[in-house]
Amino acid sequence: MKRLLFETKVSGKYVVIGIILSLLIIGAYFSYAMFTVSRNKNQAISLMAGTFDYTLTVDNVESNQLVVPGNTTKEFTVVLSNPNDRTARFNFYYIGTLPSNVEAGYKTGSDTPPAAIGVNLESGASQTYTISVTNNSSSTITINLGVSTGLDYNDLSLPSNGHLFEKASTTVAETLLAGVGENGAINTSDPDQTFITGTDPNNYIWYSGKLWRAVSIDPSDNSVKLVTQWNISSIPYNPENSTAFEGSSMEAWLNDTSVDGFLGNLRDYENFIKVDSVWNATMTEETTKPAKTTMVEDAVGLLNIYEYTMSYSETDSSNSYLNNGLEWWTLTPVDSHSDLYYIYIDELDEESRTSIIGVRPSINLKSSVKIVSGDGTENNPYRLEEDNDSNLNGTRLNTRYSGEYIRFGTRENTLYRIVSHETTGLTKITSAEPLDFLVEFGYSDSDIYYSDTSPIGITLNGDYLQNYVGSDYEEMIEPMTTWYLGAVESGESYRLAKYTTATGNELTSNTTSTGVGLLRLGELMAGKFEHQDINSTIYWLLTPMSTRLIVYAINSSGDAIISSSPTYTRGVRPAMNLKQNVIITGGIGTKEDPFTIALS
Repeated sequence: MKRLLFETKVSGKYVVIGIILSLLIIGAYFSYAMFTVSRNKNQAISLMAGTFDYTLTVDNVESNQLVVPGNTTKEFTVVLSNPNDRTARFNFYYIGTLPSNVEAGYKTGSDTPPAAIGVNLESGASQTYTISVTNNSSSTITINLGVSTGLDYNDLSLPSNGHLFEKASTTVAETLLAGVGENGAINTSDPDQTFITGTDPNNYIWYSGKLWRAVSIDPSDNSVKLVTQWNISSIPYNPENSTAFEGSSMEAWLNDTSVDGFLGNLRDYENFIKVDSVWNATMTEETTKPAKTTMVEDAVGLLNIYEYTMSYSETDSSNSYLNNGLEWWTLTPVDSHSDLYYIYIDELDEESRTSIIGVRPSINLKSSVKIVSGDGTENNPYRLEEDNDSNLNGTRLNTRYSGEYIRFGTRENTLYRIVSHETTGLTKITSAEPLDFLVEFGYSDSDIYYSDTSPIGITLNGDYLQNYVGSDYEEMIEPMTTWYLGAVESGESYRLAKYTTATGNELTSNTTSTGVGLLRLGELMAGKFEHQDINSTIYWLLTPMSTRLIVYAINSSGDAIISSSPTYTRGVRPAMNLKQNVIITGGIGTKEDPFTIALS
């Protein structure tokens, strides 16, 4: 069975409501191969397959959405049509339970609509409904309509709903096990994890604004382990004298549910991922399956070295799809006090816990999560049910998710990404990749703090706005927001870039206010999202190291450079906070189809 949802915006928040349905809605026109189980007059069971289409129009437009401005009542003419060459059964739904401040019913005056209207339509027939919706809130709402379909046999004794439906191979595990393409394979040699191997299998998944790779399937519950395709940020593993995952800065960053952390910026994570996942962080110097000596329960973790090595065939690590051309931490300690394993381009290496290396978070998708579209390739990744929004026109950008793409600016480099909603109501964005100009950070070796009067600040708040952004987009930028300039010394916690202590929540007083700034050390999206090559640009961060008079920069391999004098020339990924009345005018937020935006 499928879970269909709609999102309703009430008082600036989304209420996500789901109901179990028979078919996933994707847009206004649909075609699905379904299995129909029926009973004949002698109670024998027969299995029949068919492809069932339908067209759903709202006010003469192909759509499944009823959009109602705040404090208004609207009537909609909805037409359901059967283009099939046979009679078909349609069950017509509101998707979900309506919020208390929304009244919706059929024109007949029903205050509480039934769960569904069942109708048999002959080939070429249509059915018209008039639906009235009253929105008593001050915000625009969107209500989706759903339809399940199937063959109809009037002379058969069937269950009360007419038919039983089941769409085959819809869970993530089922889809992956069914095939991962010619450049991948399934390895079942480990009874605890079924691994995906190969150079480039069809195991790309888009979830919560980020591109992931499916790594393995747990046969005990069919949950699926994912890891981000790119480095989401770059932080030291732990400033303390320990390489243990439990209690480390890494564990804290990954599982931080605030606006600063990774978990807190995942979409509806409790509905998608196993929050009680267990991670094998056992110390070892072997790449074989480790003992279960050190097991840590967390929602988010990292891959260990065994999981990395199981992704490639035989002994050639260069053919692993997990190699993204960058440097990134694993979960596995080499020893108890100093070093951990990390991936250097396409091989295992060792690095000190205090080094600032790229982070590729890992999660376990629940077995109930369904795939609704895509073919698992990089340009058409699998999309997940309840994370496949469409028709978002008019939705406020500040309701969307970290990592989603938008178009911003007028020059050739107009692809940007949402970072977070650090300032209430605003949306922080940054360029998806460094822009095509280089700039010095400061006037001198001692000029390590960002401001709109330093060389980099002057460039970003002057030439960049004029020549890259343009006046229409500049109007969307909140002109004066706070940028945190806390210094992080070698071996210290990334949190000191924003807070006075590594564990507290008191904000640093070292700040500046301006329109355009940069990302700080440890912030979401302060990573690398392309393979390292000779043309990769090193780009500035906002965070200084005051004792050495340097400013951090992200290297072409995704680690952080701690030797960048402010007078060096580096690339930039401008960051800014967009106003709360910026709305989406098109797109779905992926790299291939980014949001387009405007002021409401």
